[in-house]
Amino acid sequence: MKSGHEILEELLAQAASQSSRSSVITNEAADKVGFVARCISSRATVRLLMACLLAKVQRLEIDPRKPYTEIGGPASFSGRTYDETYITSFIHRHRLPCNPTTAFLTPALRNMNRVLTPDLNLEGRPREAYRYTLELLDDVHAGRVPADALLVETIRLLLLVREERATRMSGLLAGLRQSEDVLPLSSEGVVTLISQHLACKNASRLPVLVVAAAYQAASQRLGERFLPLHAHTAADEQTGALGDLEITLVGDNKVITSYEMKLKRVTVEDIHRAVQKFSSREERIDNYIFITTDVIEEPVREYIAGIYATSGGIEVTILDCIGFLRHFLHLFHRLRTEFLNAYQELLLAEPDSAVSQPLKEAFLVLRQAAESDE
Repeated sequence: MKSGHEILEELLAQAASQSSRSSVITNEAADKVGFVARCISSRATVRLLMACLLAKVQRLEIDPRKPYTEIGGPASFSGRTYDETYITSFIHRHRLPCNPTTAFLTPALRNMNRVLTPDLNLEGRPREAYRYTLELLDDVHAGRVPADALLVETIRLLLLVREERATRMSGLLAGLRQSEDVLPLSSEGVVTLISQHLACKNASRLPVLVVAAAYQAASQRLGERFLPLHAHTAADEQTGALGDLEITLVGDNKVITSYEMKLKRVTVEDIHRAVQKFSSREERIDNYIFITTDVIEEPVREYIAGIYATSGGIEVTILDCIGFLRHFLHLFHRLRTEFLNAYQELLLAEPDSAVSQPLKEAFLVLRQAAESDE
């Protein structure tokens, strides 16, 4: 029996050689898999589909609707095992536009123990992506669509999406390079640009990148740097980090400053949790800084001011994200272009699960427009 890796590579070769879908796939199934493969807001469903189809291709006795061993019987299987063992390395190796982690830990698919039939109401968004995925698995089980042909078509569509995205990004970056000789954005122009980007949908990762870019641009002058960023979804308890961004002295790994980002108002409870975290560490820090995109309430500001005396000299404060950026850009005015380039570099390096492709493209469009206006 061929391994899952071998099967995927063979089907990838077939997909790469096809300019259009196979004739054995019905028009209805083609429309459904097209929606699932191209769905921007749910990249878990395409991983679910690929894992179940791969299991069916490798073992004909499997029911692709039963990716949970708790279901029991010879037709059930561990979809998560197929997903993590084969699909993860496959999508990373070929840079396919999918979630970087297993679909089976998403809320809609976690702790399931029943057959994935079309009548199952999975609590995922958009509903069509989940419904179509269940219907496609049912089509395969009923013999209306061959599992291998559907998996080839799924891979073919992902390859198309990958190339379409790469072409768009190349065009946008080329447009920026053409405008390199124009007057650099002013500090306030950069603030306006970043403000516009922060106002975009699903921008929760961006404040981390704003602060990280500031340190990257001014690292040599500050004598400080940030430690490698953890995954956007990783909890501090898993990583051992004090916050979303940790700062050390250049040439040292001891954390001296920790930043925690909030897309909402910072509360007294947030401050209590932060104090508990850094108080329980053997190595003391100098600063613990909240960065918020919301208003800072005066009672919270007054409360946080008293922590210095009770924490043994550890500074804790709350800064407005745009206020932080504006002060940095005016303090290091000559580094404003370096900051912008660092922000763009960090942004484009983020996985799509943290910063979506549309959000990356939005920044490039906004920057080109801003620099053209300047």
